Formats: sequence, C-alpha cells, structure tokens
Amino acid sequence: MADTTPNTWDHAVDVLVVGSGAAAMVAAVIAHDRGGRSVLIEKSALYGGSSARSGGGLWIPNNHFMPGLGIVDSPEDAFSYLKGTSRGAVADDRLQAYVDNGPRMLRYLSEHTCVRFDPMPEYPDYYPEVPGWRAGGRSVEAMNFHARVLGDEFSNMREVAVQALIMGRVAMTIKQARHLLCRGPGWMALTARLMSTYWFDIPWRFKSKRDRNLVMGNALVGSLWRSLMDRGVPLWLRTPARELVVENGRVAGVIAERAGQKIRIRADKAVILAAGGFESNQAMREKYLPNPTRAEWTCANPENTGDALNMGLAIGAALDLTDYACWGPTTVVPGEDRARMLVIEKSLPGGILVNKRGERFVNEALPYVDVVNAMYANHKTGAGCVPAYLIFDADFRRKYPCGPLLQGSQQPDWSLPKRLKEEYLKKADSLDGIARLLGIDAVGLTKTVAKFNDCARTGKDVEFQRGETVFDRYYGDVTVQPNPCLAPIAKPPFYGVEAYPGDLGTMGGLTADAHARVLNTHGDVIPGLYAVGNCAASAVGRTYPGPGSTLGPATTFAYIAAQHAMGG
Repeated sequence: MADTTPNTWDHAVDVLVVGSGAAAMVAAVIAHDRGGRSVLIEKSALYGGSSARSGGGLWIPNNHFMPGLGIVDSPEDAFSYLKGTSRGAVADDRLQAYVDNGPRMLRYLSEHTCVRFDPMPEYPDYYPEVPGWRAGGRSVEAMNFHARVLGDEFSNMREVAVQALIMGRVAMTIKQARHLLCRGPGWMALTARLMSTYWFDIPWRFKSKRDRNLVMGNALVGSLWRSLMDRGVPLWLRTPARELVVENGRVAGVIAERAGQKIRIRADKAVILAAGGFESNQAMREKYLPNPTRAEWTCANPENTGDALNMGLAIGAALDLTDYACWGPTTVVPGEDRARMLVIEKSLPGGILVNKRGERFVNEALPYVDVVNAMYANHKTGAGCVPAYLIFDADFRRKYPCGPLLQGSQQPDWSLPKRLKEEYLKKADSLDGIARLLGIDAVGLTKTVAKFNDCARTGKDVEFQRGETVFDRYYGDVTVQPNPCLAPIAKPPFYGVEAYPGDLGTMGGLTADAHARVLNTHGDVIPGLYAVGNCAASAVGRTYPGPGSTLGPATTFAYIAAQHAMGG
C-alpha cells in the first residue's frame, strides 16, 4: 500500500482496469459508455489473458436468445438452480445480482459492441438433479470474428489454447469441436471445410500459420478489443500493476511500471481488478489448494500469478474460496507450456480413468470439476490417484482424438512425433503390459476392465452410472449403442496416458459483494476497489453450474462493477 498526494499522479482516469481479458474489456466498455475515461493495463506483452485461451462460452441463464429457441426460463428457476449448486458458499444477493444482470449484460454487448453470440440449445447445465436445471440454452459462445478487423493488433492477442485447434492450427467453434470429436453426422465434410478455409486464406497463409478465423476465446476477446478500439479506449501492454494507492481510506489509484519506470495512475471513480487468479503461482497453489498440486497442470494463462490478490491483501482485503479451482483432469504434453484438459476424451466410449490400484473411482463423464474432486478424494484413501490414468484400446485410438493425438485413422502410431511416442503415450499388447508401463497394479486393472466390459456390453454402468444423464451423453458417440458413453476395452494394443488434477483457473480470490466491491477482513467495503473474474471469489461457489460458468459471472460482474462505479 502506498500513500501519495494528488500532485504526484502521472495519469488520471475515471476507471482504471487491471487486466485485459473478457471481464476487463467489458468493464472498460461499460465505463466508457457511461461517460467515463478508462484505461486497461496489462502486465504481459499479450492481451486477452485466460479468456483468449478459453472456449469463449458464457453461462447466462434466462438470456434473450432462449425464447427464440423455444426454451422457457425464469429468474426464479435460475436462482433456485444456483442456490442448489453453490450450496451456501455464495451470498443470496450476489447470486441474485448474477441472475438479474447476466441477461442485461449479454443483451448490451449484443446490441452495442462487435460481439455476436451464438446460443447453444443442446449444451445442458451440469447438474440435472438440481431444481431449476435446464437441458440447454443457458450457454452462448462468441461467433466467428475475422482477425483482419484487428489489423496489426491481432499479433498482440494471446493465442487460443492449442487443444482448441485442429492439428494445432485450424480453428473450430465449441459446437464444431463437439461435432468433430464425437463424430457427429457430416464430421468429415466439416473437417474438410474448416481445413480449406484455413489453407485458402491467401496471402496470409504465407505470413503466419495462425488462423485468422477467430473462434472461442479469441473471437470473444478480439471482438471486445475491436469495440474498445472503436471507442478510443487505450490498453497499455507490459504495464504491471504493483501497488494499490490508498488516500483517506479510499483506493485512489495504482502504482504500475511502464517502460522500466514507475508510474502513478489515479482512478477518480474506481480501480477494477480483473487480472486473473493464482493458478500459475506454485507457492500460492501449495498454500491454498489441495496437495499435491503443480502449476504445470493448469490450462490457464501463465501470467496469472495472483498479483491482484496480493495487492488486495496488502490493504486488508479478505479472501474466500481459495481452496478451489475450476478443476478438470489435464494431460501434460512434452514440449507444451500449458496442460490440455481432457474435456471430451473422458466421456467417449472405450476409455476409463483408473487409480494406481487399477480401479475406477468415478463416473468419467461427470462434469470435469467433479472428476478432479473425486481424484483428490480417492487419493486421500491411499489409492494413488494423482495422477490418474486414462486407459483405452485400439478401437478408441482409431476412432477418437486424445490430448495431442488425432484419431489413429488420421494419425497412425507410426506417424506420431518421437517425443509423443517416447515421453507421452504408453502402448502395450496386453493389459499387463500397459499396467507395467504406467506403474499400476496389473491384477486390479484386469479385473476393472473385465467388469467394465460387461457393463459396456449391456449399456448399464452398474458401478458409476456413466451415460445415464443428458450431460453425460452430451460428449458421447451417438453411433455407439445402447449407451453412447460405454464400449468395451478389448482390442489390443492398449494405451494409457497420465491425467492430473488440473484446472482452467483458480476460483478463490478477493471477497466481493453484490456490486463487485472488495470487502476487507471485517466485512466492510473498501471504497474505490472492485474485483471481477478470477480475481474475486467465485460467484458460483465451489462448483460449475454449466458451460461458461467462469466467463458468464466474470463478464456479468464486470458489467455490474463498471455501472456501479460510474454511479449507475
């Protein structure tokens, strides 16, 4: 914390936004449109944060697209569902603020910015047993956005996660990814169309391998940044915030660094922290998250090292939910700087997750957060579940992609890069052999596979009920019957990869109220300071109610914070 006087400021704005992801950009848009001067500062050389790397989906219940899809929703059902999934971890007024303002935020962006959204009527909420659940429609994704509109600014955007690209190059939307990976009707024609669009982008193809057809998080961030460019709102890269400045009990600005020099930026209305969580800070992970934990297991922005949380702590801010993350089983690929999440692979028929004993421990098709919760719970029993192991056979390998591997029909084993064959994928002609390579109990694995195969043939998972809910089946293979999530593991060779308790980002952070104002350790508002996105303690608690439950609350509370700061 620093004290200063007004005549020491180098710059002055109404709203200073720390960060450059989707929440930061939404806050800057709203502040500008409400008549404020705003600026965004970003510590890295690239803008977009984890948002740019993400799927770009937003979970917004009762949104304005739903009536046109014939889906009925209501604020009451949305609140009931959130109340049930959050299990008392979030104050009612904060849940209500999300329910009330999410649809307003989505409509505002749709009508007043370059962002265009595509609803996802078939993507269900994650917990069908909770009252207020919907079978689809509450999630939307940013529509394709062409990078030519960004000009030279395109090169400064953080790239989308490599797992969201075909062959590490070709972009696909969330809907297209599901269609391709689950082998939906016409998937080969869709692949050909996407590939041709990529390769015939001439003359750009001779300049860069990067796809200018922006999708997922790149589409969301790109269209928001174009909207800010049109408004003349500046974004300063390579400008890390170092300290919050407090004057007369109010946060009045920040001390940052720019071009190697300290600068003081005054914020007459508010400082809005939107700089991500602490998932890339190993020391903070070990302090707050369940152990064992490693920064190498996250999929999130490598620049997310908890800076905003530490700045808040320095002035007496409270923290909440720091023991939790947006969990998901991840696979660590040699030579890649971020892990890949096993979102779809874990649900496809013909694969199982097992622990060191060779035993299944979870319905693999559950929401990714629950799979990791089960990994940690099973690990505590001494079963050796960190890592867990994804086991599959030759049929699975031939039909489906897995981590960095394309399906074997397109990328046979002999054509795999040496580093994947030697350091990543384990392969053997027997279950005993694959167990030995992975260091797991061979007898236990053989028994587990035999039991699983009996279930797969009948289509009934008697142990974990895999494939029995709408959500389970969403990532199943519709060509496999009677259960699109179950198929025997019977055809050699057999394969295995390690699966770690990774995440899309931490969900614990600065305690904030229904207006996104940061609270101190006594529960009082810290005037002038707001926190949104993963800087703030999760607005949905220790769970993940549906697809887009990070960006949905992040953008909604950014909308709320900026309006409140500007007197709205």
